[in-house]
Amino acid sequence: MIASVAGRVAAVSPDGAVVEVGGIGLAVQCIPGTIARLQVGESARLATSLVVREDSLTLYGFADDDERQLFELLQTANGVGPRLAQAVLAIHPPRDVRRAVATGDLKALMQVPGIGKKGAERLVLELRDRLGAPTGDVSLDAVAAAAGATGSAAVAPVAPWRDQLTTALVGLGWTVREAEGALGQLAPVVEEQIAATGSVDIAVLLRQALRLLGRS
Repeated sequence: MIASVAGRVAAVSPDGAVVEVGGIGLAVQCIPGTIARLQVGESARLATSLVVREDSLTLYGFADDDERQLFELLQTANGVGPRLAQAVLAIHPPRDVRRAVATGDLKALMQVPGIGKKGAERLVLELRDRLGAPTGDVSLDAVAAAAGATGSAAVAPVAPWRDQLTTALVGLGWTVREAEGALGQLAPVVEEQIAATGSVDIAVLLRQALRLLGRS
């Protein structure tokens, strides 16, 4: 198993990145929140999980080992494959997934595209004893600060934020119109972030946009 990759980011796309390791470019599938932290030409480390199929080998990348572990645990539930596990983590950070499963919060789980009421009930039933209790609440600001301390960029300049988010949402299957509609609803949040810091947090905005689109 390839547990992690570390190297220069050679390319970034809406659904993943290419990381150069020992002269070899490894294609890694990532959720939008992870992609938002990667910059072409900079070094990065991703926790990874290799999914082997009869006709493919796919490497999935995550911001940390906890995300990777949860990605693998989610797939132990009936009907959950890599794509759906990725979708869960794109909508909710690990602590929120654990909390939703532990408390039977079906509404939160149903925010994930592809999970209906029966699917949410199955996740709670099958995973409650496997995921463990949610850990202490860590604010998104703390996550961003930790990412900055390890050299990952959690905060993006003001100008390109809309293009980055639109590209990520379209890459996840929504239309440009749907993506722009969600971003329009987030305008007050963007204004608050700019007023407070002079920049916008792409990962936070992306998670909120996905929740809006999931409800629609």
